[in-house]
Amino acid sequence: MAHFEIAEISQALHAVRREWREAQNRSQEPGGREFPSRDALARIVEQLKEALFPMRLGPHDLRQDSEDFFVAHRLDTALHALLGQVALELRYVRRQSAQAEGDVQADALGVTRAFAQSLPSIRRLLDSDVLAAYQGDPAARSVDEVLLCYPGVLAMIYHRLAHRLYQLELPLLARIVAELAHGQTGIDLHPGAQIGAGFFIDHGTGVVIGETAVIGQRVRLYQAVTLGAKSFPTDAQGHPQKGLPRHPVVEDDVVIYAGATILGRVTLGRGAVIGGNVWVTHDVPPGGHVTQASTQGAGAAKAWPSGADA
Repeated sequence: MAHFEIAEISQALHAVRREWREAQNRSQEPGGREFPSRDALARIVEQLKEALFPMRLGPHDLRQDSEDFFVAHRLDTALHALLGQVALELRYVRRQSAQAEGDVQADALGVTRAFAQSLPSIRRLLDSDVLAAYQGDPAARSVDEVLLCYPGVLAMIYHRLAHRLYQLELPLLARIVAELAHGQTGIDLHPGAQIGAGFFIDHGTGVVIGETAVIGQRVRLYQAVTLGAKSFPTDAQGHPQKGLPRHPVVEDDVVIYAGATILGRVTLGRGAVIGGNVWVTHDVPPGGHVTQASTQGAGAAKAWPSGADA
């Protein structure tokens, strides 16, 4: 029978964990888990998806006459589980910043209730995203197909939930939820990104949207689009400053085609069209068109007014 020196390896891993915890000023006291669980969040989001769209994402044998009972049960289970994860993040943050813990459970309950009250408005936003996908893709045969099959819609379900957690100052929970979607779809949406109604990501693989991006209504993106940062201001120690606006602002009714890269705090004006595989680092006026033809020999992309020759 093979021998793997389990005892020695376990002891060595114990020593490495202890070194890390000492370096990070972590507690060495025995006790329960100090921070949220990725597995727990995955189960919670699955339950919330079923509660939001019970007849499409819920169990296959669900009937409409028991739909309300099913939704109530799923919400009760998911929200009680979320309450525990919220409490873990609040406690973790307060310990890390040496704040007084206070009444963590009461604070967690208030935050979780606020999240729960947001679910109807999240559902309305998601309905607008589903309709945008159906109306914007000639290959879509029904809204049901869109909801069940499109990775861009799945990513938006996760993002709408994650963004609300981010707004409620639960950035770790929000980021975990966002990364669950990233792993499933290849679409990387930071939970801090503000995205208006009727948002459609077609195909989706490789899309990246940064934390401080602001996106208006009825915006359409294709695969491999990046809304990223061009530079990172640093502090006196040379570390990137966090929280500063550094990603694009995309106004209503903008279309961005596959492979386009838009960097920095630039504004794409209402109704602008950004062609495929272009690199944009300057503002684009409302109704402007940016294409590869307009960038030949000109470095960064140049914006042309709607209808102008490129």
